[in-house]
Amino acid sequence: MADWGPVFVAVVLFVLLSPGLIFQIPGKSRVVEFGNLQTSGAAILVHSIIYFGLIAIFVLAVGVHMYVGS
Repeated sequence: MADWGPVFVAVVLFVLLSPGLIFQIPGKSRVVEFGNLQTSGAAILVHSIIYFGLIAIFVLAVGVHMYVGS
C-alpha cells in the first residue's frame, strides 16, 4: 500500500495557495485581495513560504497518512 497523504496535502495546498485564485498576499492595491486572478513576484514569494510552512506542518509534524487500495 502506498501512502498518499503527502500527495493529497500537497495538491490541496497548491490549489488553495495559488496566488490570485482565492486570495493574494500582498495585493496590488491592498495587503490582501480576494479573487483578483492577478499575481506578482512578491505574492509568489509570500505564497511559496506559506506553502512550505504548511506542508512541513501537515506532512512532518502532524503526519497525515492516507492508504488507498488493499
